[in-house]
Amino acid sequence: MYVKAMNEKKNELITRAEEVLNKAKAEKRELTEDEAAELAEIRDNVRRIVKTLEISDDIDREKGMDPKPEAGEPEKTEDEARKEREKIETRAFEDYIRDRVSNERANNMTVGDNGAVIPTTIADRIIKKVYDICPILERSTKYNEKGTFELPYYDVDTTTITVDWATEFDELASNVGEFTSIQLTGYLAGALTLISNSLINNSKFDIVGFVVDEMAFSIKRFIENVLLNGSGSVTGLSTVANVTTAAAATAITADEVITLKDSIKDAFQPNAVFIMSPATRTALRLLKDDVGRYLLQDDITAPFGSTLLGKPIFISDNMGDMEAGKTAIYYGDLRCLATKWSEEMNIQVLREKYATQHATGVVGWLEFDSKVQNQQGLAALKMAA
Repeated sequence: MYVKAMNEKKNELITRAEEVLNKAKAEKRELTEDEAAELAEIRDNVRRIVKTLEISDDIDREKGMDPKPEAGEPEKTEDEARKEREKIETRAFEDYIRDRVSNERANNMTVGDNGAVIPTTIADRIIKKVYDICPILERSTKYNEKGTFELPYYDVDTTTITVDWATEFDELASNVGEFTSIQLTGYLAGALTLISNSLINNSKFDIVGFVVDEMAFSIKRFIENVLLNGSGSVTGLSTVANVTTAAAATAITADEVITLKDSIKDAFQPNAVFIMSPATRTALRLLKDDVGRYLLQDDITAPFGSTLLGKPIFISDNMGDMEAGKTAIYYGDLRCLATKWSEEMNIQVLREKYATQHATGVVGWLEFDSKVQNQQGLAALKMAA
């Protein structure tokens, strides 16, 4: 019952401190000398209790086991255990960045050849944040595989299975389409975030939240650009074969948008979306049908507040504008785009490298690939050359 008793004592002290502070706030006055002394003593006692509990947990973990509830304490649910583990790992990561502990003693941090690896719970938060702010990646079909991953593809355009009238005792002609494969490998990418040491030294600053947000934003911008435009061997949507070409180099007509939408089979229409740049969306806002109705309608239920021909519009600064030869719009079911993660994200903290800039570097690595896995469900509108 030791841990339970310590937690109860800590909570009692915190409750007492809140009572003292709330009384002073209600009376709109400063703390008296006795109140200030009492709060200082409570603060020191709470810190000692917290430190004692942390040391107790550390000892259990060094023995290779998770802290177990004492006799009489209820077993933690899986969700409670996950939240507790995330809390501990977040505190450990923050302590590591603030250099409160040495690399070898960083609680819950694995130190390898590439430096300190981010705790799993924080890495999950980074990946989740990327999915939340990048609907293109979130809607793609994701594969978590190491090495080369092959997706079988049946090409009915080569030789299709034929069905025809037959005569009894006559032989049937056999035909079969060609089986090929789409290969997804893994290409290494890195993102670097610099953190001001002044902010790190400010105890009120959420250093872990800053690292997560900045790294997630950098990765979002990079991955979204690769998915839309391709980069090197990672092709993304750039190899879409179903292309509608606009008659003009800098303008799109309503007929061309309708042609683009109808170039996708009805089987893929339920989950289809438009992807375009903000400038292209502005141009489409001015398009009208034959009876003067705007094609692009405001819809508060749509992801970016607008629909085009009844379909949601995703906006990205990484998309090209209506310029000669560029792809201005993608349309289709993004599940037809395959994305593969070969390496889980890991983080390395660089202190000395940026010491002359009074900053700390945090570098993130990932291994990624993306290709179109089903050409039937995606289409592109390109501007005239």
